[in-house]
Amino acid sequence: MLPTAPRGERPALELGPGAFGRGNGVSVRSGRPGAPGDRPRWSPLIVGESTHEIPVHLLFRDEAEAPAPAGGPVRPTVVGRRLGTGEQPRIRPAPAPAPVPVVPARAAPSGDPHLTERPGPALPGWAAVLVGLGALLGCAAVAWWAGALPGTVTKALRLPSYPYDGIGIVEWALLALGVTVALFAFGGLGRGRAGQAWVLTLFGDYRGSVRRTGLLWVSPLLLRRRVDVRLRHWRSEPMPAVDSNGTALRVVVLVVWRVRDTVRAALGVEDHEEYLREQVEAAMARVLSQLPADAFHDEAPTLRNAEAVGNALTRMLSAEGRPVGVEVFSAQPTRIEYAPEIAAAMQRSRIAAIDARHRDSVLTSVVDAVDDTVHRLTTRGLVELDDYERKALVKDLTVAFYTGRQEAGARL
Repeated sequence: MLPTAPRGERPALELGPGAFGRGNGVSVRSGRPGAPGDRPRWSPLIVGESTHEIPVHLLFRDEAEAPAPAGGPVRPTVVGRRLGTGEQPRIRPAPAPAPVPVVPARAAPSGDPHLTERPGPALPGWAAVLVGLGALLGCAAVAWWAGALPGTVTKALRLPSYPYDGIGIVEWALLALGVTVALFAFGGLGRGRAGQAWVLTLFGDYRGSVRRTGLLWVSPLLLRRRVDVRLRHWRSEPMPAVDSNGTALRVVVLVVWRVRDTVRAALGVEDHEEYLREQVEAAMARVLSQLPADAFHDEAPTLRNAEAVGNALTRMLSAEGRPVGVEVFSAQPTRIEYAPEIAAAMQRSRIAAIDARHRDSVLTSVVDAVDDTVHRLTTRGLVELDDYERKALVKDLTVAFYTGRQEAGARL
């Protein structure tokens, strides 16, 4: 509170350096002309006989900016007014989001148009088992008719026995046919598994793909190549890369993918898994070279925006994997860090940038508070200040407010 002056006198408000600081006070001296010790160069006045308390706690306010809705227009931020003061709200435009550079597109490799997945020839396994058993029974019947079955077997089956006079050409042909059919039937049996597919080829020619499960029969003449069609994920080892500034980085990428076209994955490329790994490294080098790892002194887009970097990687890998039948669902960087040889230096730069931004924000808040205080004191007629006194008051308020901000930050 400021002291009051006797009625009829106009006290002057004397503010020296550090008047609002710690351990300093406000002194009031008489404003009558000719008084000893008076300086004639200034004579600020306090209008009225009563004084008012300055609400200093309202000066230390945090002005948070409301984020703009995703995909919507940028809305200005309205800083709330002080109740009971008649102060009009101030409007501060919110900064527009920094655009993310788009990786230039290039032509993706084209696949063989003749390699298109189609259903392959496959029969239920139980049918092949019945055919094989029928062929074996036919061979046994021919041998019994020719008298080639042992007597113990004939007696056990309670069959009439025939004298053995040798096996003729007809019997040999029937036996050969039965054995061939049995081998062909049992040799083509296979087990189809969930999440697995067979790519069938005959002398290098594609015959189809089998995605069915259970006991199946596929011709033994067809070459089978098993392909995993399940949803898979691959986490890379730390791979070297550089950002747009040439800073060495280490990046770990998680890729979620699966084989969509089995014939292209098996026959369109030598090894589709190795192909995908190489494409991940190439796409990562292209995307990461478009942005800096950190923007220390501005709000430019950086590689810390994992969502934007992941979307760019996913689009690029999807285009590269489509010709070989690989479908990429997601490619997200799980870790982007500096190379060990420069990590310490970049960490110091980041800490220095954070400290500089903090000091700038504190100083901006202090300047706004000082401006509000001086403006309210002068517009309400509480004090009359010339240029010298205004500079002194601004200096003292700046020191006081900045000291208060630093102490509050230290306590937090």
